[in-house]
Amino acid sequence: MVLKLGKKLLGESCEKALALIDARQDEMVATVEAWSCINSGTHNSVGLSKMETLIVEAFAPLKAEIEFVQLADGDIVNSAGDVETLKNGRSIRIFKRPEANRRVLMTGHTDTVFSVDHPFQKPVWLDGNTLNGPGVADMKGGILVMLNALLAFEKTDLAAGVGWEVLLSPDEETGSLASAAVLAERAAAADIGLTYEPALADGTLAGARKGSGNYTVVVRGKAAHAGREFHEGRNAVVALSKIIGELASLTDGRPGLTVNTAVIEGGVAPNVVPDMAWCRFNVRLEKPEDAPWFEAEVARIIKKADAAEGYSAMLHGRISRPPKALTKANILLMDAIKDCGLELGLDINYVPTGGCCEGNNLAAAGLPNVDTLGVRGGMIHSADEFVLVDSFSERAKLSALVLMAFASGHFDAVLEAKV
Repeated sequence: MVLKLGKKLLGESCEKALALIDARQDEMVATVEAWSCINSGTHNSVGLSKMETLIVEAFAPLKAEIEFVQLADGDIVNSAGDVETLKNGRSIRIFKRPEANRRVLMTGHTDTVFSVDHPFQKPVWLDGNTLNGPGVADMKGGILVMLNALLAFEKTDLAAGVGWEVLLSPDEETGSLASAAVLAERAAAADIGLTYEPALADGTLAGARKGSGNYTVVVRGKAAHAGREFHEGRNAVVALSKIIGELASLTDGRPGLTVNTAVIEGGVAPNVVPDMAWCRFNVRLEKPEDAPWFEAEVARIIKKADAAEGYSAMLHGRISRPPKALTKANILLMDAIKDCGLELGLDINYVPTGGCCEGNNLAAAGLPNVDTLGVRGGMIHSADEFVLVDSFSERAKLSALVLMAFASGHFDAVLEAKV
């Protein structure tokens, strides 16, 4: 075939580079099987360290610079209702030609949602094209798409004009709380962003995204014997249930805003008035201006509960990912990537989603990005997670062509609109 985007012929080296990706299809599949066997849940430092070593080895042929960024400690509310320090891992920066005039930031994550004691630990073939396994789609498969796109791109005459950076975080699945600052910093040094969350099984990509925040509310009352001294106690579970009702009533207080009260714990025995209870909840919102309204409403609810005689109420958490709105530059980028897909016989479409990812962070930093350029798959965050393995070469070729088109000036309208 003759690669042509608009009026620009991309050249023979580009065609040969894409052919190399097809030759690596079996290697990609074998690698994702091996990586899937390594548990790298967000708080499993041993597994994350193993993945870090394997990723550095896999990216070594690119002869790029490598830097590790230790993330700051965070905090979390434990089962006793107390705030404790949470140790975080480190992000991996792999970069080449940072001085180039055209710069792309490619992001992903090494962590999964599956803890070391989760039963889902090994991949299983469901049929000849469907592999079920932890992280095969989200997003160890995505990292391999990124890697193989870069290996192909570096074989072309166009590579010398593009500076690229791969940024892999260890905490995306818990909201990128510690890596958010690194994402914002690196986004400021790039012209476009590409993120490797999985596409839908039919190849559809995500467009606009809702914002998200995770919270914990802790209520403390007073313990008492449920028979002898019931009226001396202050039932934290009852007080918390009132708060939960008020939080749930905030759903649809703004169009598309939802509050999910999800995890509740409190009390020790049926004959004891519970003196502590907590609830973890999540908010999703469509517009940035909805955040102040929500935060004010939650503050009002907690303040009222805290003022009740014999009780205290504490809120922990924040909106960590603003909504990803589609700017003119972002729409132009989406259209340019659709053009690349058509060149490969792929019909790329976009849909809005309530899910969040690093694309939210990049957009908040002003970087136009497309954030579902990984493998085709589905049922992520569950033991039914799967990848359609024919999408490894397909999606790696798409990203390689995106890089070639970016280098050849096909995305210049995006850069002009970004200014």
